[in-house]
Amino acid sequence: MKISFPRVLRSKPSTVSSFFKNRFSILIPAFSYTLIWVLWGAILSSCSSEDDVAVLGDWNRRSDFEGVARNAVAGFVLNNVAYMGTGTNADNDRLKDFWSYDPARNTWTQLADFGGEARNTAVGFAVGTKGYLGTGLNANSDRLKDFWEFDPASNAWKRIADFGGTARRNAVAFSVGNKGYVGTGFDGNYLKDFWSYDPTKDTWEKTASYGGAKRLGALSFVIDGLAYVGTGNNNGSAEKDWWAYDATKDEWIEKGDFESDELVQRSYAVGFSIGNKGYVTLGDGSTAVWVYDAATDDWYEQGIFEGSARQYAFGFSINGKGYVTTGSSGSGRFDDLWEFDPTVEQDTDTN
Repeated sequence: MKISFPRVLRSKPSTVSSFFKNRFSILIPAFSYTLIWVLWGAILSSCSSEDDVAVLGDWNRRSDFEGVARNAVAGFVLNNVAYMGTGTNADNDRLKDFWSYDPARNTWTQLADFGGEARNTAVGFAVGTKGYLGTGLNANSDRLKDFWEFDPASNAWKRIADFGGTARRNAVAFSVGNKGYVGTGFDGNYLKDFWSYDPTKDTWEKTASYGGAKRLGALSFVIDGLAYVGTGNNNGSAEKDWWAYDATKDEWIEKGDFESDELVQRSYAVGFSIGNKGYVTLGDGSTAVWVYDAATDDWYEQGIFEGSARQYAFGFSINGKGYVTTGSSGSGRFDDLWEFDPTVEQDTDTN
C-alpha cells in the first residue's frame, strides 16, 4: 500500500478530513478522538518502510534548449507556448537571441532577436496576445529601463514606453487581467516599488509598494487572479515573507512565511503555478520542491528537482505541467529542460 502525505509547514486549525485533502478524503465523526488515533495507527502500520511512501511530483527531461547555455533569461507564456531569451553565457557575454518552446511538439524555434540591447536579469510578462520584456543589465553592466513588445504573429519587436520606475536589475514581473506589473529589484539600492503597464494606453502607473521588505531576486506566480511574490535577498539577508497582491484593490495581503527548520530560504529561485498551487524550487542551495496551497495558506515539501542544483533558471507552466530550463551553478551554465507533473509519483531512477 502506497500513501502520500504532504509535509505541512504552516497550517490553520482544521478537521482531519481537510488535513488529508491533498491526498485522499476521510470522514471521521467529530465525537470520536479515539477513532482518529486508531485510524492513524492503522495507516502507519500499513506502510512497511519509507520505500512504501509515494512522493507525487515527477520530473522528466525534455528537449534541451537549442541556444547557447545561459542564465538570467527573461520570458513569458502566450497561447501555451513559452518565449524566452537574453541572459548571460559562460563567458559572461550578454545575449539578445530569442526562442520559443512548444511543449505539445517538444520543439524549440529561434525567433527574431530581442529588439533592445543584449542584457541579463531582465523581466517579462504577457498581456493579451503580446509579450513584454525590459529592464536588466547591458554589456557594460548599466541598469536599463527600456521596455519592448513582442508580437508572435509577426515575429517582431516594438519599443514601448520606458518602465515608469528607475532603471534596475533583478526585478520581478507578472500579469493580472489586462495589465502587467513590475517591481522590487536593485537600482543601486534595494527596491520595493511596483508599477503597472496598460498596453491599451502604453502608460505606466505607480501602484502600491510591495508589502514586505525591499529586495532583489524574488519570484512570483499568479493563482485565481492574485499575484504571489516572495523570497529574494535584501542586503545579504534571505527574505522569508510571502505576500499576495489584489489588483482590484491595489493592496498587498500578508500570507504565511516561506520558512521552516528544514527549508532553505532562497533568492534567484524558480516559481510557477499549476491550478490553485504554487511551486518553488532551486535558488540558493537547494533542489527541494516546495508547494504553496493558496486555499489553505500552507507550505509543504513535494520531492526534489531531478536536474542539477542551480540559480537564475527560468520557470513557467503550461497545461497543468511546470517547466524549468537554463540557469547557472558557479561559472557553469545550463541548457537542459525539465518537465514537472504534480500528479505522477516521483521516480528518481529514470533520469
